[in-house]
Amino acid sequence: MPETLDDLAADLAAGRTDSVRLVEGALERARASEAVFIMLMPESALAEAHAARRRWADGRPLSRHDGIPIAWKDLFDIAGTRTSAGSRTRDAAEPAKVDAPVVAATRRLGFIPIGKTNLSEFAFSGLGANPHFGTPTAGFPGVEPRMPGGSSCGSAVAVQRGIVPVAIGTDTAGSVRVPAAFTGCVGYKSSQARYDMAGVFPLARSLDSLGPLAGSMADCMTMDAAMRGLAAPTPRPAPAELIVDDALLDGPAVTAPVRTHFDEVLARLSRHVPIRRQRIDAWHRARDAIAALGWLGAYEARQLHLDVLTGPQRALIDTRVASRLDGAARISAEVAAELVAIRAREMQRLRTELGDAVLILPTVKHLPPPLAPLEADPARFAEVNVATLALTMIASFLDMPSVALPTGWTPDGLPLSTQLCAVSGADDRLLTQAIWAEQILPGRS
Repeated sequence: MPETLDDLAADLAAGRTDSVRLVEGALERARASEAVFIMLMPESALAEAHAARRRWADGRPLSRHDGIPIAWKDLFDIAGTRTSAGSRTRDAAEPAKVDAPVVAATRRLGFIPIGKTNLSEFAFSGLGANPHFGTPTAGFPGVEPRMPGGSSCGSAVAVQRGIVPVAIGTDTAGSVRVPAAFTGCVGYKSSQARYDMAGVFPLARSLDSLGPLAGSMADCMTMDAAMRGLAAPTPRPAPAELIVDDALLDGPAVTAPVRTHFDEVLARLSRHVPIRRQRIDAWHRARDAIAALGWLGAYEARQLHLDVLTGPQRALIDTRVASRLDGAARISAEVAAELVAIRAREMQRLRTELGDAVLILPTVKHLPPPLAPLEADPARFAEVNVATLALTMIASFLDMPSVALPTGWTPDGLPLSTQLCAVSGADDRLLTQAIWAEQILPGRS
């Protein structure tokens, strides 16, 4: 993992480093890391780094983080660059004329984008494979390459490999939390209304949300504030009651290492905060509706990409992505409207059931799967993709702000992750709970 934002800010203020050295180092590491970035921005990044160095020399930095390099998933518009969405169908897309508002907000504080990170095509996969730009992998010593998690695979690996301290992703069904879990990072998926979504290439507008991936909760909170044009907050841990729904852990899909680790997490937390066992009926009704009617995100993604899917560019689409988009054809507009109504109803019921408490559960039911067998077997890939998103998709459907925390490691060096979720709009309460939990639980090796 890279140094934290606070460490880098302290080094900048003390003159132990400068923005040019930081950006040059990040670009060098990015070039040496296969498939992590779809594009780098060396000229603009270095120009901004030199400007930041002059501001520090003049005693006028834009913020204490002025000159720190970061990365953005290639769904965010950055002026002068093409937004690829991880797809060759967008090779001829016009470069963005202006930054997405969240990008612009961070630039006003001096954060420097060095490039745009890789992702599953159209952000439509929980595993992170991309046949067009390559599949980035985390650097776990002595472990065969694993799926990085998707769709924000490049953002997660950019942090895990120490290229940048923070990278920003999007999350529609787990696309921040799954890659965080599979790479041993912290991932925060916001409520939908927390950020300005303009200039962000969509997957499913009803469900899309944003969030940072980082090495610590403090860095996630700093970037969360920056994306909203605010100064970095002082983290204030504040434990709240935790709720466990044991029914979510039933069945063989929750693998033994994940279940054993989660029990250990609960035992550790229970020494410090009340843990209540309670069935969250809104979650189960939402899950049943999706099982019966289909995934609203798939319907919206198909509608968005229908012209490409049915036109001459179809041959350019990853066949695994095209197959999933084809499958969404069974969801009619009337069924989609029914799902929207169910979603609104269950979100309201969840407020009564969960209240001010925080739901705790594993982030993913299984460990990061080996890459090679899944890339060789499309049917198995599709099966594992569905299982991978099982515990993140429902939280997205209910617009629950969620954090994936690295909370341990298997004996052979694979990360284990725990998910915390709150009701829609309770992001600040969730973040204070997550930073408290991070202090209690052993996360990174």
